[in-house]
Amino acid sequence: MPTVGLNRDDLFERLGKTYTQEEFELLCFEFGVELDDVTSEAEAASKMGMDAATIKAKGLSSAVEYAIDVPANRYDLLCMEGMARALRIFLGLEPTPQFELVEPEKRYTMTVDSDSTNAIRPFVCCAVLRGVSFEDPRVYKSFIDLQDKLHQNICRRRTIVAIGTHDLATLTPEFTYAARAPETIDFVPLTETDKSWKAKALLDHYKAAAECKHLKPYCGIIYDAPNYPVIRDAAGVVLSLPPIINGRHSRIQAHTTDVFIECTATDEYKANVVCNTMVAMFSEYCAFKVEPVDVVYTSNGAVTRTVATPDLAPRSMTAKLDDIRGVVGLTDAELTARGACALAEKMQLAPATYDAATDEVTVAVPCTRSDILHAVDVAEDVGIAYGYNNVPEKLPKTTTTGGPTRLNAFSDLLRDEVSRAGYVEILTHGLCRLDEQFDKLGHGDRADEKAKAVTLSNPSSEEFEIVRTSLLVGALKTLQHSKSHAVRGGLKLFEVSDVVARDAAADVGATNARKLVATYTGATAGFEVIHGLADRILACARVHYAVDPVDDPTYFPGRCAHIVLVASDGAKTPIGTMGIVHPAVLANFDIDYPTSAIELDVEALAGCRACPPCGC
Repeated sequence: MPTVGLNRDDLFERLGKTYTQEEFELLCFEFGVELDDVTSEAEAASKMGMDAATIKAKGLSSAVEYAIDVPANRYDLLCMEGMARALRIFLGLEPTPQFELVEPEKRYTMTVDSDSTNAIRPFVCCAVLRGVSFEDPRVYKSFIDLQDKLHQNICRRRTIVAIGTHDLATLTPEFTYAARAPETIDFVPLTETDKSWKAKALLDHYKAAAECKHLKPYCGIIYDAPNYPVIRDAAGVVLSLPPIINGRHSRIQAHTTDVFIECTATDEYKANVVCNTMVAMFSEYCAFKVEPVDVVYTSNGAVTRTVATPDLAPRSMTAKLDDIRGVVGLTDAELTARGACALAEKMQLAPATYDAATDEVTVAVPCTRSDILHAVDVAEDVGIAYGYNNVPEKLPKTTTTGGPTRLNAFSDLLRDEVSRAGYVEILTHGLCRLDEQFDKLGHGDRADEKAKAVTLSNPSSEEFEIVRTSLLVGALKTLQHSKSHAVRGGLKLFEVSDVVARDAAADVGATNARKLVATYTGATAGFEVIHGLADRILACARVHYAVDPVDDPTYFPGRCAHIVLVASDGAKTPIGTMGIVHPAVLANFDIDYPTSAIELDVEALAGCRACPPCGC
């Protein structure tokens, strides 16, 4: 959960009341946030080890600050303006604001060269705020802090969205957004006073300079790209080099009144959310009036589309009143239609109306509430406004006794039996590399198997490219890191867990399957050892089975077999494979000792494939 630090006295001034700490903690609880800490800038610095002289030299304040934990999807609560406004509406001190797009004499335009930007950051959203005053340093600090909080949260450290804010009076409309070769970008960055830098040299400087360590993590986002994104005005002045740094020429200063906001992004939806949040929070200083900007996307010199940003129009969302009562746990008498509408409006979902014909509550979701995605979110907000402490305690109308599903119960029995055979249970990661799952197991040429793997579109690292389709990879990687234990006495490992494969017939496009893998590693790891474990498992499961020789590149030739269930009518169903792992596979995982392995389909063994999906 993000934590936002707010000056206590400023917050109480905006709320129009001075609270005791206990009273404010109760207010936070009722609203759905948490007062995490009470501190100050000076106290926080002291806890970090800063001496008193340095604290004084830096001018750190000793004013009391509240550190408030907010939900990760409530971007509107990440600054003083948003938190104070939300609490005032919750307390009934003011209505939900109505944001207004003011049409200027002539709209500014941001022309996007899609041919160059599509390869790096395709989208941009813009807006203009007029009449904002930064004479109060608290407003300027909040303005900067909100950008930083958004960058760390929804923007994913600027990899998805980067925010640029500029003094409009210093610029010459119109604006252009393109990606250009680093050597052609020359400007004075915000961190300098008058020194101009080439883009690549600037990134090299930020990666090396100690005083710029806060910018170093972002350099890698575009450092190796052939072209860097850059925003310029009509005079050729560089506004920003997203996602790294703004230009000094258009920096926000105390005398700034007109603000130009631009958000470049790899995701257009999130760019709109970020832009709307910035605009909605600080438009309160200009009567909630916002000036739109036309973003014109071009390709080969021709306009492909034009988008007016920001879009501040509220969305309509409906929820069945009976469903709201069910989610919160209230009766018809405890939550009336009028009461539900009033509670929704306390959470900024205004106006809220009720249609008796359909038994639906319809709310207007403001642009600040991007977290409202489903009717259940409306029910949650109604529940928060009602107060969960106020929900009466009731005995359930029915009494039920929970129990494990057949598959889980069988899996637990299987774990017990395998562990009694001397095997140690492991729990490995559900994601792995593509080459580990196929190439290292000798299945690199099997395109049909690779096609069944669920791949991640944006993995956090190359170690997490796909969802595993076999448990054997995890067991071999565990052996790779446990070689010191695989001595002559042998090392026995097993895991019972799920694998995932694509399935067009499933509603989510993939299905889980429960598997068992067991490995025996040591100088005497022969086929008979793992065969003995198979005999014990299948005997305990009380099934008839047979062993059919098979060739599998994962296993040594002539030392591999399929385990098949034999039905009363003689029909055979393969449920797994066992054998001695091929030396080439062991070498791929840097394993020094012979290893035998078995992998079984637990669902087939338990007979769950013939059961309904309810879990009997």
